Amino acid sequence: GGKAKPLKKPKSDKKDYDEIDVANIQKKKEEEKALKELKAKAQQKGSFGGSGLKKSGKK
Repeated sequence: GGKAKPLKKPKSDKKDYDEIDVANIQKKKEEEKALKELKAKAQQKGSFGGSGLKKSGKK
């Protein structure tokens, strides 16, 4: 860690990410994917109260 990075990095001479960046990017992608899957499952089941839609007491 050093300076806080701006969200969009200016193009620097260093094109390739260092390993930490690659790991972070991969982690983010996986988390987003997992979130999308969770949302899809929740919508299918509908047993997930509190996400805006409430079903009438049936489970």
